[in-house]
Amino acid sequence: MWLRKEFRLKARARGFHLITDEILANIPELTTYQVGLLNVFIKHTSASLTINENADPTVRKDFESFFNQHVPENQHYYLHNDEGSDDLPAHLKASILGCNLTIPVYQGRLDIGIWQGIYLCEHRNQGGSRSIVLTLQGEVF
Repeated sequence: MWLRKEFRLKARARGFHLITDEILANIPELTTYQVGLLNVFIKHTSASLTINENADPTVRKDFESFFNQHVPENQHYYLHNDEGSDDLPAHLKASILGCNLTIPVYQGRLDIGIWQGIYLCEHRNQGGSRSIVLTLQGEVF
């Protein structure tokens, strides 16, 4: 069985934000799947998705610091800066991290580790709300 949902995340500040609960709230049908896969896709070029630590918020702050150091703003060789100094770095960060996740589903739940959560990686200073597509495939109970 296949299921597709699309929803918008509220606008968030630049940084890494846990969105696991919002994902789950937008796909209550997940509880009816015995086994399957959930694909989470973000329809933007300046934000991304990843899975990582869900307990200690300093991990998310460290992610932001790392990416800001390794993909800095205001580089003389950047040509694409029409929307500000965070424009091209946001695209680079999104390409490094990626725009989709595929997560196993088992017995009505995401089959992720206890310390894992889904992050929205907002790379723009003023990114706005973000569109997320959820595609669930699998066998129902």
